Amino acid sequence: MDADRLERQIAFIVEIDKLKHVLRQTYLVDGKRRENSAEHSWHLAAMAVLLSEYAREELDLARVVKMLLLHDVVEIDAGDTFAYDEAAHADKNERERRAAERIFNLLPADMAGEVFALWEEFEAGATPEAKYAEALDRFQPILLNYGSGGIAWREHGISAEQVMARNRHIEAGAPALWTYVRGLIDRAVSSGRLASGA
Repeated sequence: MDADRLERQIAFIVEIDKLKHVLRQTYLVDGKRRENSAEHSWHLAAMAVLLSEYAREELDLARVVKMLLLHDVVEIDAGDTFAYDEAAHADKNERERRAAERIFNLLPADMAGEVFALWEEFEAGATPEAKYAEALDRFQPILLNYGSGGIAWREHGISAEQVMARNRHIEAGAPALWTYVRGLIDRAVSSGRLASGA
């Protein structure tokens, strides 16, 4: 056994426990509290398995699950950037890259390289796996917002037009899910969960 390798793996595992403290803007379906980024990542990984038949292309599902479990680890340092906060997006890439370099390099070099590559693949959104993962990453908050009665949408004054514009690329990874989302947005507007105007 390589004791140093194990120590580095354990250090990373302990470090990513901090993701449980990073709160997102989206509320849980019961509306009682906001979800944290660790819960979000777990939920996405489960969705990836359960909804894989709706991916646009054939894909490596294990790679998607790894990507989803690790893609938000950078939020430990960078924080969660609210999807509709344009100002916060200005330096998001720079903040997250610095975080990735620090956090992923806690791992042994070979593992750090693999995790960094998965994170970069997700961020680039070019492979079938990344497109599907990103589609789920956008789909899940819409489901929770709808289920919680639109609490976060109302708190931030988000409109249906903003939700459509921000999430349109769900179609690139999972066209059937985009069709579902469009119907969900219509139902959210008609039920008062989401404002129709910009």
